[in-house]
Amino acid sequence: MRIAADIQRLLVEIYDLDLEHDVRDFLVTRRARLPALARVGAAGQDEELLVAALPGELALTLFVDAPVLRRLAHSNPLRRLHAGNLADWWTVLEGVSHFAYVVHNATHDRHVDRLELELQAEVDKYVGTLWLLRAQHPTHVPLELHTLLFARTRIDSARAAGRIGLYAAASRHAARFCRRVEQGVARAREAARGPLAGAALNELRRFYRWSSARKLAHIAALG
Repeated sequence: MRIAADIQRLLVEIYDLDLEHDVRDFLVTRRARLPALARVGAAGQDEELLVAALPGELALTLFVDAPVLRRLAHSNPLRRLHAGNLADWWTVLEGVSHFAYVVHNATHDRHVDRLELELQAEVDKYVGTLWLLRAQHPTHVPLELHTLLFARTRIDSARAAGRIGLYAAASRHAARFCRRVEQGVARAREAARGPLAGAALNELRRFYRWSSARKLAHIAALG
């Protein structure tokens, strides 16, 4: 479970967030411990954020399948990210991204739609991975990452549960925005100042806090 907390800390650092809740307090790693209806929704999934709106509060459970966490405990991407742990890293990163984004927006009394949630998760997968790769290889700008995440990754229609169009749209919008991030990092070569810095980091933090409509308008204006 430590990897989930480490990812939360990474997102907090990147986006300068103030999250009072620890993802580990909401983490379930065995499907059998989920409510019956939730087990159906999580069937076949390695990761799923379950949300229930209650009067005056929001109930959250993040399910991440135990074998995924065990593999990452054995091969920690925060020490060394490589092809063998990349898929599991993205799985847990996506789940923690969902959790952090819902908590952040709930704290500010703002509704989050599903496209916005998935779009931010795709951005977080790119940015979180870029951050690690730059930290582990400071002189290298991983230009292959964009192609790997957005061109070579395929949506599993069986697991998409009728949402393939939603996931495809989120990936398409995120790819466009992350191309801008990539170009900014490649131009700046800011390795001496950290994995990301300056204008790129400021734009990421603004983007995180924008509404869904403003995010989409910003992406459309990128040309």
